[in-house]
Amino acid sequence: MKLSNYFLPVQRNKPQEAQIISHQLMLQTGMINAEVSGIYSWLPLGLRVLKKVESFIRQGMEEIQCHELLMPTVQPAELWHKTGRYNVYGQETLRFLDRHNRELLYGPTNEDMVTEIFKRAIKSYKHLPCRLFQIQWKFRDEIRPRFGVMRGREFLMKDGYSFDLTPQQAEETYWLFLKTYVRIFAQMGLKVIPVKAPTGPIGGDLSHEFHIVADTGESTLYYDPEYDNLDLNQADAVDKLLDLYAAEEEMHDPSSHAEPVNQARGIEVGHIFHFGDKYTKVLDAAVANNDGKQVFPLGSSYGIGVGRLVAATIEANHDESGIKWPVQLAPFHIGLIALGVKDQNVLDQSTALYQKLSNLGLEVLFDDSDESPGSKFNRMDLIGLPYQLILGPKSLKNDEVEIKERVTGDRHTLSTESAILFLTDKLRAVMTTDRYD
Repeated sequence: MKLSNYFLPVQRNKPQEAQIISHQLMLQTGMINAEVSGIYSWLPLGLRVLKKVESFIRQGMEEIQCHELLMPTVQPAELWHKTGRYNVYGQETLRFLDRHNRELLYGPTNEDMVTEIFKRAIKSYKHLPCRLFQIQWKFRDEIRPRFGVMRGREFLMKDGYSFDLTPQQAEETYWLFLKTYVRIFAQMGLKVIPVKAPTGPIGGDLSHEFHIVADTGESTLYYDPEYDNLDLNQADAVDKLLDLYAAEEEMHDPSSHAEPVNQARGIEVGHIFHFGDKYTKVLDAAVANNDGKQVFPLGSSYGIGVGRLVAATIEANHDESGIKWPVQLAPFHIGLIALGVKDQNVLDQSTALYQKLSNLGLEVLFDDSDESPGSKFNRMDLIGLPYQLILGPKSLKNDEVEIKERVTGDRHTLSTESAILFLTDKLRAVMTTDRYD
């Protein structure tokens, strides 16, 4: 993508209204735009990251045969009256009447509706387990929306649901989703800690939250120090993780473990619940078991805050100059900085390099603007692309370019061809010809 053709409204100054670093940086880099309190537009740079998060989630759900659907944002209030949740959510729920005086609400979650969908479609145990998910916008009318997309009123969420016949099968599905969530986050380049957590208004008796460790986190976590040594991209590490102690402050029991534990602040990015027949029973969503008897399947729900995850990633990955994206979630892999574009040779050589890298399946933001070197460097540091590739009249005379690694600050001076080899080697895992452009 050429910067001259790209919508990237970067702000020179730090937004004064932003209280935390992710909100500040998302506004300053032009990832989001505030419309009204707690409601944001996602601009092209931010939307690229959002779509990458969605892609990792979809891949993880496909691996466990969890099928995607899309439910409406507006739901009939009648369902919520049936399940008794209409009053539980209180003023957080946006409610209104249509022109026929039918009561509707903008869904804050979908346990009620997905159970109704399940009820209409599934009549026999032969079609269980049933696993469904969606990525959809939600609305909760927070009394004090703050921290940007971290605690907004409208937010993008992945919500998944499972239905099983027996308690054993339901528990097996629950732990399958937990392990899958850990792997999804690890594939994004993020380390999360699943901790025991209260169930809240969703209900049930088994619940875990997934937290990214960050100084600005709202929750206090207690966890086994061995967590810090696990590579969660390794399958056996996920199994080991389940044997380690971890709890959110409300569920923490100091007497339940002999070893010292780490204490840290965490940002919640996911939450899963097992609630049994709470919804299937009240909505009469029964199926016939293998004896022909009508039984109520056991349900669980599985959420990931998609937009919140983007903000949490920034909270955990930044410095005084800006964002430091994990390569898996970066809006672009490489920032190509051409210095002195009025020099036709510089423009031609940098354009040719941009094309070569793009043809290899790398996502490149090509700064072809006629701005000062300082402005270009500052902007690239601010938006935080993993690699900066810098070339100008002097370096091109020697057939050299400079590579700067954003996370480490390491610099390398290489020939053009060696630079291409260096970058393709570093970025091999994310190279694709099916790019989000």
